[in-house]
Amino acid sequence: MTDTFGEVRVTLHRGGDDLLSAGLGLRGLSGVPARFVSPAAPTPEELRRRAIQSSWRGIADLGPLGGFGSIYGDVPDVPGREFTTFARLPGARHPHRVLVQVPDAFDRQRRCLVVSASSGSRGIYGSIALAGGWGLPRGCAVVYTDKGTGAGYFDPADNTGVALDGTRTNAGRDELEFEPKGLSSDAGIAAKHAHSGDNPEADWGRHVLQAVRFGLAMLDRAFPDEAPFTPQNTRIIATGISNGGGAVLRAAGDDAEGLLSAVVALEPNIHVEGHGRAFYDYATEAAVLLPAALAAPAFDGVPFARTGIASPPAWALRGAALRAHGKLEGSTPQAQAADALALLRASGWRDEALKVAASSTWLDLWRSVSVAYASAYLRREAGHMPCGFSYEVQRVAGVATPADAILRAAWWADGSGVPPHAGINLAGGTDLSLDPTLPGCLCLRELWTGQGDDARKLREGLAATAAALPREGLPILVVHGTDDGLIPVSFSSEPYVAWLRAHDRSPVFWKVPHAQHFDAFLAFPDFGDRHAPLLPFGYAALDRAWAHLVEGRALPEDALVRDTRPRGPGPVTAKTLALPPG
Repeated sequence: MTDTFGEVRVTLHRGGDDLLSAGLGLRGLSGVPARFVSPAAPTPEELRRRAIQSSWRGIADLGPLGGFGSIYGDVPDVPGREFTTFARLPGARHPHRVLVQVPDAFDRQRRCLVVSASSGSRGIYGSIALAGGWGLPRGCAVVYTDKGTGAGYFDPADNTGVALDGTRTNAGRDELEFEPKGLSSDAGIAAKHAHSGDNPEADWGRHVLQAVRFGLAMLDRAFPDEAPFTPQNTRIIATGISNGGGAVLRAAGDDAEGLLSAVVALEPNIHVEGHGRAFYDYATEAAVLLPAALAAPAFDGVPFARTGIASPPAWALRGAALRAHGKLEGSTPQAQAADALALLRASGWRDEALKVAASSTWLDLWRSVSVAYASAYLRREAGHMPCGFSYEVQRVAGVATPADAILRAAWWADGSGVPPHAGINLAGGTDLSLDPTLPGCLCLRELWTGQGDDARKLREGLAATAAALPREGLPILVVHGTDDGLIPVSFSSEPYVAWLRAHDRSPVFWKVPHAQHFDAFLAFPDFGDRHAPLLPFGYAALDRAWAHLVEGRALPEDALVRDTRPRGPGPVTAKTLALPPG
């Protein structure tokens, strides 16, 4: 394959500005947001530090009860170099950002390259808490791809986007992370995942493999006397979380060149045609039904299930609205909740996942994420999103203020890649009823269940994201929590692993009791008391894969990690984690 890489930016990170934490250390990563000296005009170094910090905080529980730095993991000072560029797949309209971190203490005797894709729709450092946290301290180089997502937002109102160094700049001045053409000035904010027109999810595997090739090329550049670095002399381990986990499994299926040595995927968003359920299917179902189900006794005492003081409560309004649409039969809030819960259970939702899915309902994640996916599958640009949605700059009384510039300057470092978040609203898809978000949710659902042209195009776009079968003998380890309420294990990892085994592959599958999707949520006391972290099991799985590749040790057995317990009110301990034996 012919790779197209842009200008490579090389930066040194030593003396209080290292690769792993940008000099913040564990305490700084878990502390207040890294400051900008000039908030409306941060430097590239400040933006990088803040992006690394927000990426760590979005994935790991770094608090005193989480066990990071004591039970597993560490944040040592790791000096080294970064090489970053915009890479473009053949036929793609827009690039994906790739970045290689090469530690000064790179182990030249046991050459290792860890490749990862960002979790969710995050930016380039979105997997640093897993790939960097595990790989850099042991002397591996780490290469990341944003897989066509990230917060390189483009604003057609002032024709600005994000340059290679993370700063906002005008189109035409520098190459931008995302630069759509021909948008009207009132089209709203354009996000790469939703609006690139490339349906980037269809190419997540190819993004990862292109990142590998860039990583090897940059190792040649970093150590020319020891070049070439190849898959034959360098162990290449792919790892990722959530969408990043799905991306590395997709790469395993696309790896015709035999680049990868092993794959470790945590809570992967993975789709196999005819097996399990696609994320868009169950996310749009949850967006419609789960708010109504929250009045059921099954959700009594569940964290975030009934947060808020609205009267009448949102769950009663959703139940009544769905009955008016003919989707529920009950005539009371309790009966409507029972109907909604029964429909969710009948479509495969397990109670442990539903209880945690309440937190995603509270955060309005189902709706906001489904909007981005629908736009991507339909290849819509900003200003023409499905169901009347758009991303709009948030302003008080419609007036620009100095605060706007401060928020915009931090978008690349702080943004999730899927609005809403600070300074950007998710607009449209609403009406003036007592349940204003229901019309948009029903429209998004109809794109999956309906028969129109848009529904057909959406299903075609989603079908292009299905995983292919990896080569025989490739070590694959899949780690997933039984209580995952965002990517339920029964819809994703379980059918994927069963599919592999039906085709004579031998993946290792660890199911972790009490673990859910967001380790960072464990900082909420009532939520953290009920659950166990998943990230320590990812580190352990990477250890096992490394021992297999380097020492020839047998891969571990499958495990329902029976002795893992909820963290409880105190700190997590090695005993409560009960990591599988090596």
